[in-house]
Amino acid sequence: MPLDRTYRVVDGERIEGVLRPVFVRNGDYYLTNMAIFADGAIDCWGWTDLDGLRGKLESGWIATELEPDGRASVHHLASWRFAEPATAVSAEDLLGEVADVIEELNGRPTSAERCLEAVSRYLETRREEDRLALRAAYEAIPSHQRVYVLGDMDHRDVPLRLLVAGIGDVCDDYTTYELEYADDAMTRDGHLVVTEQVRQWALDYFAEYGVPGFRRREPRETTTSPTVVLNYGKPMYPESHGLRNEFPAPITVDGTTYPTVEHAYWALSTTDEALAERVRAGDSAAARDLAAEGPSRPGWDDVRLAVMTELLRTKFDQHPDLADVLLATGDGRIHYASAPSPFWGTGEEGRNWIGRLLELVRSELQARRHGL
Repeated sequence: MPLDRTYRVVDGERIEGVLRPVFVRNGDYYLTNMAIFADGAIDCWGWTDLDGLRGKLESGWIATELEPDGRASVHHLASWRFAEPATAVSAEDLLGEVADVIEELNGRPTSAERCLEAVSRYLETRREEDRLALRAAYEAIPSHQRVYVLGDMDHRDVPLRLLVAGIGDVCDDYTTYELEYADDAMTRDGHLVVTEQVRQWALDYFAEYGVPGFRRREPRETTTSPTVVLNYGKPMYPESHGLRNEFPAPITVDGTTYPTVEHAYWALSTTDEALAERVRAGDSAAARDLAAEGPSRPGWDDVRLAVMTELLRTKFDQHPDLADVLLATGDGRIHYASAPSPFWGTGEEGRNWIGRLLELVRSELQARRHGL
């Protein structure tokens, strides 16, 4: 399916992307575009990444199954009800398709291209371990895209399925092409039994037509790790959620212990000591509003980035387990979603300062672990 191109600009860098239509289930079904970007960020009524997308698919919020009589709409265009809905892709296949899109945007081989590489290797060696590796590579292709892998719509992916099958396995859908000996071949419940003769047909096919070439692309990304989107609320993936400021990881600053970085930041923002204590003892979600009740420190806007940087350094120094979580994000961008203001987080006008500072602290941790 051809996908429309899009892009976004992050700190002056153009990040390529594509748009893929999906249904969002928010009471009714809403047909919308999911934007998939080369750095692994995904925007579909909110920012997420591949791990977060898996959670949205598992919950049904991004729908790959449609209920009969369900109401659907396209905003400002039309609405309708499903009579006999039939979907073309499963949740797992859609997740695999999105992963392939990210690989393609980065100039890296997709699952289909990795499968074709495995075909070439098996045809060269004919070793059983390479056949099993080929089978795994074939099965890693989203199932709705397997018929296109050979670029041959007469035979579709049948020669490939016969090649990966073991002797004695069965293959369905074989009547879609002409095996000259199909009528005499062994069948089981209407399915073709793979024999040495059947396997030879597949080998003859590749000998005649070859293995499709690969599209070599110039990589567009300089990072090797995907973007991590840190959403607020019940985490889709608890490990990364520990990087958020409201995560319960107590830190001690100048002899005072705060339940979270969020508590510490807003308590330090005010000169009212009694109010600062209320902030420290309260709920992290209310810290900002509580701190706004009193006077801010003079010049707070000028020093807040330095304060936040030191608080984040303190958090990861005092919690080595969370430092490991931060380091595990590699060199990918960190999007801090659902922040209290666009200054700290992502969004239409978001500057994502917490995400950027997390990347800075991650680099410092890496330098320290390398003895620099």
